[in-house]
Amino acid sequence: MIWDPKEVLADFATVAQLAGETLVESDIRIEELPAPHAPPSRLPAGNMAVYVFSLGGDVLKVGKVGPKSQARYTSQHYNPGSARSTLAASIIEDAARIGLSDAECAEIGSWIRTNVDRVNILIPANRGAPVLTLLESFLQCRLRPRYEGFRSQRG
Repeated sequence: MIWDPKEVLADFATVAQLAGETLVESDIRIEELPAPHAPPSRLPAGNMAVYVFSLGGDVLKVGKVGPKSQARYTSQHYNPGSARSTLAASIIEDAARIGLSDAECAEIGSWIRTNVDRVNILIPANRGAPVLTLLESFLQCRLRPRYEGFRSQRG
């Protein structure tokens, strides 16, 4: 992983302050899951999160989950058919560029767990959806994930 979560979140604290939100260090918890990683088994009670998937120095996806989005947080991104937009589906669609074989695509969840880093940024749910959305948007602007938005919107 090339980006430094602590450095990026220190900058986010300034952005949040400009938006009228004061964040203290205890408001944000970082979980770094380097490859190979095990997906989280659950979103901790009373929390919401922004997560970042990266492959080497390439950030692939930034997403957010509210306190009631267990499946999105724990499993959907590892299964291409589990939701409308998943990391797994995006990687399969881009398999030739990444250099994945048909066998690797068939086991994409395993491939992601083995090869992709994940960072979870947890914040208390009582901070509210606007703070969660601001953090996700800030990280998307800062990290420029490859698979963000619809294919037609990607740069």
